Amino acid sequence: MHSFEYRQAVALDALPVLDAAGLCGHILDAVSSGWRVLALFALPEPGRAATAAGECGGPERRPGAGLCCVLAHDAERRLAAARTAPLAAFPSLAEACPQVQLFEREICEEWGILPEGHPWLKPVRRSPDAPGGAAREFYRVDGGEVHEVAVGPVHAGIIEPGHFRFQCYGENVLHLEIALGYQHRGLERLLRARAGGDPRAALRLAECAAGDSSVAHATALCVLRERLLGLEELDPRTQRLRRVGLELERLANHCGDLGAIAGDTGFLPTSSWNGRIRGDFLNLTAALCGNRFGRGLLLPGGVAWGLSPEECADILARLTAAGR
Repeated sequence: MHSFEYRQAVALDALPVLDAAGLCGHILDAVSSGWRVLALFALPEPGRAATAAGECGGPERRPGAGLCCVLAHDAERRLAAARTAPLAAFPSLAEACPQVQLFEREICEEWGILPEGHPWLKPVRRSPDAPGGAAREFYRVDGGEVHEVAVGPVHAGIIEPGHFRFQCYGENVLHLEIALGYQHRGLERLLRARAGGDPRAALRLAECAAGDSSVAHATALCVLRERLLGLEELDPRTQRLRRVGLELERLANHCGDLGAIAGDTGFLPTSSWNGRIRGDFLNLTAALCGNRFGRGLLLPGGVAWGLSPEECADILARLTAAGR
């Protein structure tokens, strides 16, 4: 595999092209040596863009595609990547490397590339015309004292709608199955359609991918564009403002999750108080950029907002109070 440092742009042609068995072997060897699978996805042939028919349009509407795997070694701060030529099937790694099982299911559903031997090849987004799309039975644990708890897909929150099936024995959760795709909006297709247009329009789409990670998705898209354009370093103030937005988003999410844990286990005062603290962090984000979820903070190459010394002092005082 081609290995490179974090934050380094690499041309697609520089990635080695392996056969399916060779790629799978490299993945297994790397994972056993301390690497992790960052992404495994289908990649259209170079020079052939994916069709705009929609992500779930079925394999007959897709151009020929191969696999591309990106690995990460956190301790060494390095990435590694390789790809294959277009193919119709590949040996599944899901049993030997559970990290890839969801990737393989999505590849099959979106592109019709079959991971042969996958132990449980079910759709990810429940697309009716995807391979195996008709098999929607949920896994069940048999037993007279086993009970099933169904949650969602309607939730009173900003996360993606999802349906959760818990198989429980008393308070022990024996199995959890998650079904997604109830609000599939075709963001990838929309981003492809606007890739050559206004980058701000694409940024607004990225910010709407998930309500709890608007700054994170916006940062990912901005960094991607900046690396492709050769903008390796931004000014320190821009970097700091972006990191402030990311940290406030992280703090709000962690407080909300801690409150949700308390609520799920019956500690309602703790749940309510954590919701209040989460609101403090969301309000800090609004003070930073005018939006509680951080939308509009970033621009490709910079940020859309700045802070005066007085605003910095106010945010620091409110942050200290929320931290206490």
